[in-house]
Amino acid sequence: MDLLKEKFLKLKEGKNCLVLGHNYQRPEIQDVSDYLGDSLGLSLKAKETEADLILFCGVYFMAETAAILNPSKKILIPDLQARCPMARMLDAKVIKSYRKKYPKASVAVYINTTAATKAEADVVFTSSNGVKICSALDSDKILVGPDLNLALFIQRKLPDKDIIPIPQKSYCYVHKRFSKEDINKNDEKFKHSEILVHPEVDVELQDAADFVGSTSQIFKRPKVSKVKEFLIGTEIGLIYRMKKEYPNRKFYPLNESAICGQMKKHTLYKAYLALRDEEPVVKVPKKIAIKAKKSIDRMFEIMEEK
Repeated sequence: MDLLKEKFLKLKEGKNCLVLGHNYQRPEIQDVSDYLGDSLGLSLKAKETEADLILFCGVYFMAETAAILNPSKKILIPDLQARCPMARMLDAKVIKSYRKKYPKASVAVYINTTAATKAEADVVFTSSNGVKICSALDSDKILVGPDLNLALFIQRKLPDKDIIPIPQKSYCYVHKRFSKEDINKNDEKFKHSEILVHPEVDVELQDAADFVGSTSQIFKRPKVSKVKEFLIGTEIGLIYRMKKEYPNRKFYPLNESAICGQMKKHTLYKAYLALRDEEPVVKVPKKIAIKAKKSIDRMFEIMEEK
């Protein structure tokens, strides 16, 4: 075992620390994580844990969510600069302006938002439960943001609802790198593959794919699919995990440039230093945390409803 990895694991055990790693993390981070998953799975683990410390290896808004759900625990993040550009596309001021324009509409915000934005919402959703969350809301008109493609995906699944994207031009720069041309150029070489894409990709690519789902849903797809080869249309970090889980299947990136620089800021060395020194610590102002928790709890309540 690598010396740094050995030191990290020993320190983790001694401090009773839960290491949460997003599916897009570097292999060295995935290999030392206690739990790997998407935003929803990581939120659930953060909510359930009895660990004394949480080391969150994901982008900052995810660590904020863990801090909101565990106010008595210390939440660490290896690199404070691991911040999602899309999360900054929808701030609290934008929500307030849209509420004035649509006073009867509900506000459902993607978990890929800051704590301050969540504090202004009625409910939070993820790419895996967005359709269920929005369908459960009483309002016919729902303000949904910040990802336009995900809002369009939800709208198509819920034609009886009026889904209004906020803001109108929000996107994930990684998923914007995919196009229908990626399928065309891979068509002959991987004609027997199943194409799995994230709902943050453009709608025309969603239509051309065999399956559209969150990273956790993409990860589970080979369990029920009869094919042996898959083209993966999301951040390439997920492929490392899929190859480990399904050694008898083959996985290829639909676009090799689909790399999230923010997710990749975390390294094992930074994770070791964060755990050793117990910093940087993720802190959310109490007033914002209380309001944001209400919208997050509402998501969990809807998920538990039959």
